Amino acid sequence: MRFSEFADVLPSENSLSGAFDVAGVTSDSRHVAPGALFFAVAGSKADGAAYAADAARKGAAAIVAGLGADLGPLTIPAIRVEDPRRALALVAARFYGAQPATMVAVTGTSGKTSVASFTRQIWEYDGLAAASIGTTGVVAPGRNDYGSLTTPDPVALHKLLSELATSGVTHAAMEASSHGLDQRRLDGVRLAAAGFTNLGRDHMDYHPTVEDYLNAKMRLFDTLLPKSAPAVIFADDPYSTPAIKAATAAGLDVRTVGRHGDFLQLKRVEHERYRQRAEIAAGGEIFEVDLPLAGDFQIYNALVAVGLAISTGVPFAKAMKALEKLKGASGRLELVGTTPTGAPAYVDYAHKPDALENVLSSVRPFTTGRIIVVFGCGGDRDRGKRPIMGEIATRLADVTIVTDDNPRSEVPAEIRAAIMAAAPGAIEIGDRREAIHEAVSMLKAGDTLIVAGKGHEEGQTIGAETFPFSDHDEVRKALKEWSA
Repeated sequence: MRFSEFADVLPSENSLSGAFDVAGVTSDSRHVAPGALFFAVAGSKADGAAYAADAARKGAAAIVAGLGADLGPLTIPAIRVEDPRRALALVAARFYGAQPATMVAVTGTSGKTSVASFTRQIWEYDGLAAASIGTTGVVAPGRNDYGSLTTPDPVALHKLLSELATSGVTHAAMEASSHGLDQRRLDGVRLAAAGFTNLGRDHMDYHPTVEDYLNAKMRLFDTLLPKSAPAVIFADDPYSTPAIKAATAAGLDVRTVGRHGDFLQLKRVEHERYRQRAEIAAGGEIFEVDLPLAGDFQIYNALVAVGLAISTGVPFAKAMKALEKLKGASGRLELVGTTPTGAPAYVDYAHKPDALENVLSSVRPFTTGRIIVVFGCGGDRDRGKRPIMGEIATRLADVTIVTDDNPRSEVPAEIRAAIMAAAPGAIEIGDRREAIHEAVSMLKAGDTLIVAGKGHEEGQTIGAETFPFSDHDEVRKALKEWSA
């Protein structure tokens, strides 16, 4: 691709000739190849400007950097831009070119993975070639790749979108994390619609305030979504009103869903152990739906997904029918198995206060015995949420076992101590495997077990090393031992 094709993104006043080919785009000096554009992006741990000379030695065609970045002496041109992160995303989008024709994104503290997955499934039910991108990876026709980042970096994202489009995918739903939005990772994605689920405490190690956290998420509406495009917003969250205001101010077609929704209104719900029956008012009709998933939050996420699907062309009746075929996203109140006496054991990704409260509250209506919860908190992350989650667990569960999550570089015992300080009566078992097995051994008829925090993850990070570990596998092993 000729450098001149990026003239609207990379300013011409840099007096760099457009008569050369760009062979690649990267912000990682380790991936620089001859002819690539290297973007010197400042990060939380390192400043890309420090690697400019290394990129030049490896054959980079030019360095793209901020207006005041100190690049040192260079033998190749330096292109100065006001926002290197945004420039990187826009250039990556142009370089890789193709995207699925219909793209939607969903933001919020909890529920993003489920909404993206549900939207893909509804599209598939309508006969469309669809994909979902997010925390659990990439799912598309003939493809199921495990992932780790909620929102991939812009180069990886646009390369992926090009691959999906080339393979025939026409519709794709992706998660939009606050980090991803703040770091401009979605800039350049051509969005047809976007959704909002809720806002709770999360990422306070990154965002200075909750208001800053909300504003980062609202970039999806006030900056990235084209004017008049549909904005599907869950109406029953404390932060629904500011989200609606932001979307309205941006000139979007606001469509609210939930008990107070005007686009999709939840009229009635009957909870059962493994499903729920709902009446939904939509398009002037009342639809009766059997959702094969437990928990209020699952129906709320499903409504946002239906809103996105309908907003991108799926007929109302078809979308409602699709709800009865939905499968839950991996590690989202996922039933792993039951004891011989019928006590269910679930794995859930809840690793933030609101999510833990939602999942524990959701299983109470169908738990005739005790709720047993196993959870911990991750290291090198928001420390303030630890006592909050300890209080929630002991208030809503009958038996709380505090264990290790991903301690990373922190001392695991100190993380557990911060939780235990607000969790009177909780049991402390540091070894996560032992904690899960102990919890399963406690189960009696009528009880419900929730193993929370890691969900779909297939490893546990201790120090600088990630060891193989799956909550699903450990629960299955424990259940097998229980029934032996």
